Amino acid sequence: MEQRRLGRTDVQVSALCLGTMTFGEQNSEAEGHAQMDYALEKGINFFDAAELYPIPPSRETQGRTERIIGSWFKKTGNRDKVIMATKAVGRTEMDWFRENGELGRLTRPQIEFAVDRSLKNLQTDYIDLYQLHWPDRHTTGFGSNPTRWRDVEPAPDENSIDSILEVLADVVKAGKVRYIGLSNESSWGVMRFIAAAERYGLPRIVSIQNAYSLVNRTFETNLAEVARREDVGLLGYSALAQGYLTGKYRNGALPAGARKTLFDRLQRYEHPRAIEAVDAYLDLAADAGLDPSQMAIAFAMSRGFMTSVILGATKMDQLETDITAADLKLGDDVLEKIDALHQEFGNPAP
Repeated sequence: MEQRRLGRTDVQVSALCLGTMTFGEQNSEAEGHAQMDYALEKGINFFDAAELYPIPPSRETQGRTERIIGSWFKKTGNRDKVIMATKAVGRTEMDWFRENGELGRLTRPQIEFAVDRSLKNLQTDYIDLYQLHWPDRHTTGFGSNPTRWRDVEPAPDENSIDSILEVLADVVKAGKVRYIGLSNESSWGVMRFIAAAERYGLPRIVSIQNAYSLVNRTFETNLAEVARREDVGLLGYSALAQGYLTGKYRNGALPAGARKTLFDRLQRYEHPRAIEAVDAYLDLAADAGLDPSQMAIAFAMSRGFMTSVILGATKMDQLETDITAADLKLGDDVLEKIDALHQEFGNPAP
């Protein structure tokens, strides 16, 4: 498994990362343990979680994912073999993340509470990479690239990037967190965090976790240059477009146990243009004699701004297929055809 540098640190992470957001909902503790065993065996040393998980978020399940990872660390003694990443929620009206029912905000008390609870859940005394799951400020959408601009008034209680970074600096200084990163951020947000770090001598962000797939290459518009020039590499999620690029939902199929079947949350992939684009990429994979999942993952891995592609699987055979993509190098002819389809369809599912 190829190893890549995490930001400007000396840490090397695998080019594929094990995503865990299904642990505790679609996957049992035993299944989660089996996935972590297998991923580690295949050379993946990078796991990603969040205090929010599992997905879909709910009051009843919140924190289960981290606790399943924690029980695996305790059972196997493999904590020192894993670069462990997790996240704190940003601004949210969900009221079950804090003990007093306070709405989620990136304040000092909330960040410190979230860090301490994640440490307890994970049964560890340090987190390698601590990320802000999304911004504290109002943004135009979940993520950095909405389909159209919408003016959003700043919240009156918005916490400044400088103040948030000061809290993160303190948890790093305390030894609870090694490095910090962002998620679902914009170019403006990333550069403001970098500027604050440089101005005040605070920890520098090392990564950004945003969506990236064949049907959502919006990261390339502005963030790719930031990632390359500032060494803030992408941890790309949804490389398989939440399963659509595997072909399992083609022609309206609803496989038993699949996320769409269970939760009906994937509408961004269901408008006519997105369906056409997905079908075109599936046809390209078939014509090239490639597994569509592996083609999509290999494409994401090939990007110069990509630090690690986050995998999400509910079944072991899916995980096996996805990890095998690490050995696939796409030919120039396939890459040219992918770019031609991108010119035709753009980003139909941002």
